[in-house]
Amino acid sequence: MLEERILYVDAEAIVIDKPAGLSVDPPRAGGDSVAARAEELKLGFQRPPVAMHRLDRDTSGCLLFARNPKARAKFQQAFESGTVEKTYVAVVDGVLEDAEGLIDLPLAKVSTAEDGWRMVPDDKGKTAQTRWRKLAEMDDRSLVEFMPLSGRTHQIRVHAARGLGAGIVGDPVYGTGEGPMLLHSWRLVVPRGSKPPIDVTAPIPDSFGLWLDFFDAA
Repeated sequence: MLEERILYVDAEAIVIDKPAGLSVDPPRAGGDSVAARAEELKLGFQRPPVAMHRLDRDTSGCLLFARNPKARAKFQQAFESGTVEKTYVAVVDGVLEDAEGLIDLPLAKVSTAEDGWRMVPDDKGKTAQTRWRKLAEMDDRSLVEFMPLSGRTHQIRVHAARGLGAGIVGDPVYGTGEGPMLLHSWRLVVPRGSKPPIDVTAPIPDSFGLWLDFFDAA
């Protein structure tokens, strides 16, 4: 039940810890989705809340909903103005030489009959920037914190694979695709003017295995 995954709720907003494997929007091929189960998050309101952004199906973590039209307009403006802070954690294949940096790699969507669609670096594509910081290393892999400054489709996944040269573990499109994809929307901070901001952290999922020890010690 989505109600059991609520991290934050008030009259304006709900933030849930979206599980990996559940799409936000109804998949074209059919199947379950957050949108199809939004009724579970009404919590006494007449209308179900509306998701304000998207997470890939295999990405877990913080997902924000607006509970009324006024809040929806406010949150949409915050996203469009770039004032929403999103922090992800991921495990990537490879040990990164640098400790931190900024990936500035424009992205465009391509599609073929054989491979379907994917995002690729393209100088003529849409601007995409991601700040990153290495948190730990283990067994030729790195735990990395990603802070996207823009909100392009698959941005972090492509920036890891092509910007860092280290695809996210388990990524079926831009990485090896073996096992669960270890990408998690860890923290979400949403400004609300004179009201205190929404500041929510989602627990690291068990799929991160031994990397959980890093967060327990932090």
